[in-house]
Amino acid sequence: MSQSGEGSVWYQREIAISAKKRGCHLITDDVLHQVPEIQKIKIGTANVHIKHTSASLCLNENWDPDVRVDMEMMMNKLIPESTPFKHSCEGPDDMPAHVKAAFIGTGVTIPISNGKFNLGTWQGLWLCEHRNSAGKRTLVVTVNGCPLR
Repeated sequence: MSQSGEGSVWYQREIAISAKKRGCHLITDDVLHQVPEIQKIKIGTANVHIKHTSASLCLNENWDPDVRVDMEMMMNKLIPESTPFKHSCEGPDDMPAHVKAAFIGTGVTIPISNGKFNLGTWQGLWLCEHRNSAGKRTLVVTVNGCPLR
């Protein structure tokens, strides 16, 4: 879907991220590959939203995979499955997943410059999967800005 206005354009896509094991996963390239409209923007933003309540998105370290392992370890220490949650009908990992998603968040906004994400040297987009056996995840990516001419 796309929309043009006074000097700006809007694009929106729903994209699928394949099922991931529990943990933090770098998905920057997945999003760039599935949303080629980003390459058409000179200056703008991309809002990336996950349509799930048991996974989250954040910007963080893109180089050392140990950071993602350490983040998962810390989330499990802060929000352990052994907590006596009332909501338990979907398994012991479900309610902790909701809490983790609320803490980390369901969306990020990323600046776009000259057809590329304008991230710091060591930044990347993470999908934080909080369930043990989740399926594919759906993201809504909304891009707006001034087009490259």
